[in-house]
Amino acid sequence: MPYPLTDPALIDRFAAITGPANAFTDPADIAPHLIELRGLYQGESPLVLRPANTDEVAAILKLAHETETAVVPQGGNTGLVGAQSPRADKAEVVVSLSRLNRIRSLDPLGQTMVAEAGVVLGRAQQAASEAGLLFPLSLGSEGSCQIGGNLSSNAGGTAVLAYGNMRQLCLGLEVVLPDGEIWHGLRALKKNNTGYDLRDLFIGAEGTLGIITAAVLKLYAAPRGHETIYAGVDSPETALKLFRLAQDLCGPSLTGFELLPRIGIEFTTRHINGVRDPLSAPHPWYALIDISSGRSQEAARAMLEDLFVAADAQGLIRDAAAAETEAQRQAFWKLRESMSWAQKPEGGSIKHDVSVPVARVPEFLALADRAVLSAIPDARIVAFGHMGDGNIHYNISQPVGADKQTFLARWGEINKIVHAIVLELDGSISAEHGIGQLKRDELAAIKSPVEMAMMHRIKQAFDPKGIMNPGKVLASR
Repeated sequence: MPYPLTDPALIDRFAAITGPANAFTDPADIAPHLIELRGLYQGESPLVLRPANTDEVAAILKLAHETETAVVPQGGNTGLVGAQSPRADKAEVVVSLSRLNRIRSLDPLGQTMVAEAGVVLGRAQQAASEAGLLFPLSLGSEGSCQIGGNLSSNAGGTAVLAYGNMRQLCLGLEVVLPDGEIWHGLRALKKNNTGYDLRDLFIGAEGTLGIITAAVLKLYAAPRGHETIYAGVDSPETALKLFRLAQDLCGPSLTGFELLPRIGIEFTTRHINGVRDPLSAPHPWYALIDISSGRSQEAARAMLEDLFVAADAQGLIRDAAAAETEAQRQAFWKLRESMSWAQKPEGGSIKHDVSVPVARVPEFLALADRAVLSAIPDARIVAFGHMGDGNIHYNISQPVGADKQTFLARWGEINKIVHAIVLELDGSISAEHGIGQLKRDELAAIKSPVEMAMMHRIKQAFDPKGIMNPGKVLASR
């Protein structure tokens, strides 16, 4: 186990690497780095370091390895499982990557970008757009989350259906290993069959094997036509049929398909400024559909019209609205992207980030609803998410008038109920948020002994002193 950082002389040695201005020791400066968005984890640290480049990250890890000091890498601090938070009473060094914020290069012909770990996702999107290209990763936190964190959590978002998650959007990495060595793996190659895929070990590892400092990102041709549809439907079963129809008619031009419940629309229109329901009457469920065309706006509109005609003929849509302007399109998506935040004013919320095979989404929702309402009869279930890839954010708001803390005290109990159903359906208890601290112990309970042993061997091989983000993903041995 790494030693806690308590020696003032050692703190000074770390601070000398970044310079005093970027070595926070004042509790007021440290405080924003100690708690995550939902407030589930409040850690402690005597020191936050903000290195300016890869060499400074390497120097930090070299000293940490030498002194067996625990290090917690941190990006935009938008994670939802506590992976980026230091633990309480452990005196771990937080290494913020926010100053590694350069876009080192952008190759329009090769359609790649080399971005440092601290580049905010929205800025990467903008840089690609200015070059006439698209970086398709899209998240509700894209104005503050950073590329390094996106890679470390293998982020998904709303465009996985067409483009894949972060693992599919990365060609190469630059990583500082736990002993301070630098792996220069920034290769912009789509084919590279030269042994083990080291890149994929670090993507999704949540900072437990090293610190990602830069990445080669895949870019795409920007769509020339775009249509967004907001449709009311009867049920998740109907939404699944609509999804299959959209796939058949639009093929790879179907770039988004989100499932939204009526209660989520009510929460969002109630609590988020500037949001309204585009349809005049309420419906039990909604589908938010994106169609993109590389040919023209006319081609996208033609696919939209074909979908409307076919869906109407099959009785799949109760009512629908198509965005006529970019402002309307953004307004449709604001409904979806604000749904998580709109639950907060309604009181406590027990959350799940799960995935099941796409064809089993309706079955999962029916089974989980029945089980949760049996345990908490007045619970308000807000289940929404990426119908196109089977990732559902199965969130449960407290009953009206219930005590928030009493409700949240049942988090573990309700997680077990929901996750048991997910596993019965051959799903995953973590679709895109990661494991962190929140699901670490549960991971050990559901993975086979062989899988856990392999992961521990990998951790031991890369980080024998256990200094990298200890207590995250894997329990310390």
